[in-house]
Amino acid sequence: MSARINNRDHRKIAIIDGHTAFTGGINLADEYINEVKKHGYWKDTAIMIRGEAVWNMTVMFLSMWDYLSGIDEDFDKFRYKFTIKDQIYDGYFQPFSDSPFDDETVGETVYLNLLNKARRYVYITTPYLVIDYKMTQALASAAKSGIDVRIITPHIEDKWYVHAVTRANYRFLVESGVKIYEYTPGFIHSKTLVSDDEYAVVGTINMDYRSFYLHFECGVWTYKSKSVLDIKGDFLSTLEVCTEITMDMINKTKWYKTLMGTLLRIFAPLM
Repeated sequence: MSARINNRDHRKIAIIDGHTAFTGGINLADEYINEVKKHGYWKDTAIMIRGEAVWNMTVMFLSMWDYLSGIDEDFDKFRYKFTIKDQIYDGYFQPFSDSPFDDETVGETVYLNLLNKARRYVYITTPYLVIDYKMTQALASAAKSGIDVRIITPHIEDKWYVHAVTRANYRFLVESGVKIYEYTPGFIHSKTLVSDDEYAVVGTINMDYRSFYLHFECGVWTYKSKSVLDIKGDFLSTLEVCTEITMDMINKTKWYKTLMGTLLRIFAPLM
């Protein structure tokens, strides 16, 4: 059996005629639009972009399509010909993709870059918080330096063992000053990061080993656009239905749950 079976295409890309594109956490399934409620209310996020940046996402899609189908087609025939009147300035947008077959962890690097760049705040939503030493220290260091670091994770899990590892990471982060909240109505599947009213990322990248190292992923980095404040506003409104995780709550966790989470952390790279 090939180890490449582990390398899942986790991207979600929709492109309309080369001029409009969507990406984010939303898959094509009933629970993603809450027609079926498997884990409480399902909260997700996506971004729509228009303009020249759509070409990046078109190439992402066609590269995988041609690889899987074994064809070699002319990408340029799928490129939308924008005119000056099509252009509307609203900051900067940079779609990016990440492949497990190169030597660069693009998704993790983007997240670390924004954490290190922040001066006032970093707000993050992620369904999983299964992170390595490098990311843990970056979050802790930012909080200790006075940055307002907040993370929203699910309250109702989709995979109990991954949720156990997520919660096992709470203690050190909360002790370091990171504020962690659980989304009380159900499962938060959105993957967003917003910082200082200037930078934001929306995409498919979870804060876990699989997204950082094993999956094909994609996202959109944006700077000084209206979308940045939209993402911040969505985060703050979501906080209203979240429960903050305190040290008192962590200390009251049953000993066997703490032990289980600690043991499962050994297998975190496999989750």
